[in-house]
Amino acid sequence: MPKRSKKYTGARETYDRQTRHSPDDALGRVKDIAYAGFDESVDVATHLGVDPRRADQVVRGTVVLPHGTGKALRVLAICQGDKEDEAKEAGADFVGVEFVDKIKEGWLDFDVCVATPDLMRMVGPLGRILGPRGLMPTPKAGTVTPDVGRAIREIKAGKIEYRVDKTGNLHAPVGRVSFDVELLSENLRAFMASVLRAKPAAAKGTYVKSVTVSSTMGPGVPVDPNSFTRSA
Repeated sequence: MPKRSKKYTGARETYDRQTRHSPDDALGRVKDIAYAGFDESVDVATHLGVDPRRADQVVRGTVVLPHGTGKALRVLAICQGDKEDEAKEAGADFVGVEFVDKIKEGWLDFDVCVATPDLMRMVGPLGRILGPRGLMPTPKAGTVTPDVGRAIREIKAGKIEYRVDKTGNLHAPVGRVSFDVELLSENLRAFMASVLRAKPAAAKGTYVKSVTVSSTMGPGVPVDPNSFTRSA
């Protein structure tokens, strides 16, 4: 185990880590014990009762958080013609096919990439660069689409993508410490509702095993999974 700072240890001692709190109570505690000198991200981690090694039990999806993440995402749109104007009007930060070559040269100053289907022949080879960084556009994430304007507006409004890791865990941002508890709670509930809808038919037994919220630097506070579903 890594050595924890005195501030982290002190924050962890202010609540019962064995108690599963209501979402509002847990998020309030996260805000109260946040100690970093910046506006930390508030994140959720949930452990699911699935076997990600089986293709029919992989959990992934997207959700538009009602109040966004508090982070301004830089969006790259790889498109051409009229779609370039559409992307610019929607708020894309970088637009054009010339960015394909820039990425090959090492440029990665963006957070999300959107591409039109007709240009995936150019974007496909970038998979070895973008894939490991989670930046590769995909149809399942809604980032390969002819409707680039809508995709960009959703991303700017707070759309996030999630995917279960090899240990059965999901991680996602649900806001910032500066957010009111009510806003954080609505974002968290929207995320969990999406995760529940994404439950694989092949998953058996308890689906949502645990839910924990934390700030970037702070300790995790357990949340009662039954707050989101009586069958969790």
